[in-house]
Order: sequence, then C-alpha cells, then structure tokens
Amino acid sequence: MAPPGTSGLRWSSWNLLLLVPLLWLVTPIFNRTGPELFGMPFYYWFQFLGIAVGVLCTSIVYVKTKDKPTTPAPGEPMDVDDLDEGAGR
Repeated sequence: MAPPGTSGLRWSSWNLLLLVPLLWLVTPIFNRTGPELFGMPFYYWFQFLGIAVGVLCTSIVYVKTKDKPTTPAPGEPMDVDDLDEGAGR
C-alpha cells in the first residue's frame, strides 16, 4: 500500500513499451489488402501478428516492473481476534 499522500502508480521506462500495441492500431498502417500471406489479406494477418506483439510487449513490461516479494514484519504473528476489524465496534 502506498504511503498517505502519494500515488500507488510508479513510473518506469519499460511502460513505454506498451505504446507499441497501441500504435499498432493506427488505421493507415493496415488499411490495405496487399501483401498477402498464405492467401490471407494483409489486414487479417497483420491483426493476428498484432495480438502476438501485444502479448509479448505486455509480458515484458510485467516481468520487468513487478515488485520483489515482500518479507513479513518481524515479531509474533497477530491473533485472529487482533486481525478482526469489527471486534472493537
């Protein structure tokens, strides 16, 4: 959880890689029929390729920006009654 007064969002230059799938959707790039690949018009195989590129970019950004696992706080673990937020009401 982010400290009070700060945003939970963090900047990473890896996030710029997420622009690639977004730019992939610029219509003038794929608004044509040629060249064909295995008899499939350009529009269709370009969109299928775009799915793979999007998954690859998203996976790379996820792996490069995920946090390291946190270690539990030192000390004795809390009891169930201490963890129950409604107990004091």
